[in-house]
Parts: sequence; C-alpha cells; structure tokens
Amino acid sequence: MSAKKHKQITEPDNKGFQVRIVRDRKEYSRYFSHNMWGSKSKSLKAAISWRDQMLTMFQESNKYRYGTIPTHKKSTGVLGVSKSVQFDRRNGVYYMVYSCHWRKDGNGHTKTFHVGRADSVSSDEEFHAFRTAVVFRKEYEMYQEKGIVEKFSPDKYKLWKTERLYR
Repeated sequence: MSAKKHKQITEPDNKGFQVRIVRDRKEYSRYFSHNMWGSKSKSLKAAISWRDQMLTMFQESNKYRYGTIPTHKKSTGVLGVSKSVQFDRRNGVYYMVYSCHWRKDGNGHTKTFHVGRADSVSSDEEFHAFRTAVVFRKEYEMYQEKGIVEKFSPDKYKLWKTERLYR
C-alpha cells in the first residue's frame, strides 16, 4: 500500500505516516509510526482509519452547523452505543449526547456522555465522547461474557471528560 493514493496522508520520513486535515482554519493531525504499529502496512491502515473517522465526524458536525438538527437517536454502528441530539427547552439549545445502554440485575441502564452544545462541539470532543462510550460498552460486555455483570460499575467513568480511558 502507498500513501500516495490517499488524500491527507503523507509519508514525511521513512519512519511513519502523517495525517493532516484542516477544517475551519484549524489543523487536526496525527503521526503513525511504523514501529508503534508494527509495520508500514499496519501504520498506513491505522492512518486511513483515523482519517476516515475524523472525516465522518466532520461530516456529522456540519449537519448541525447548517440547520438540520436530527433529534432522534442514531446508531453509531456499535451495539449498545447511540448518538443523539437533545433539545433543552429551558435554554432553547441543542446538545449532543452519546448514550451507552446496558443491563444489570435484569434492569436496563443508560450511561450518558454529554458532549456539549451541538452547534459548537469540536470534533475532538465528539470523538473523545464516542471512544469513551465504546470503551464503556466493551468493558460491560467483558463482564457479561465472564458472567459477573453484577461486579460491573460505571463509577470510573464519572470523570470521563478530563480522563482518557482508552488507548
């Protein structure tokens, strides 16, 4: 595979790939080292994946910026994790939220990751909320597979906005 075929991906040196995306005069970039990812092809795949995720988020955030604000829940493609935009009538403001659904003791529960105002959420904030919700759900599924769901506790996710709980 070659980075030449992929927009926004360059190979500035022989040690890794660089992804650069510019939106609203702000640059989002990340370097993918061949050593860190294990090989040149794996680092390119990681770079492509990150770029595609970022472009998807930019596309989603543009929907809110230009008038059409969906208020119904949307699937994220991850079982148990959904994204929605909720309207707060008190303030007249739309808020973006990722929700993670899970069951404990036969009862349904929802952990909400409140990202912020839909018209001003940055792609970094949205991506962080999404990844945290996915990690939350995966941890729940791990407890479920081991048959110890009763030991699953969402408490460690209380400070999710300031702590990065994923790799």
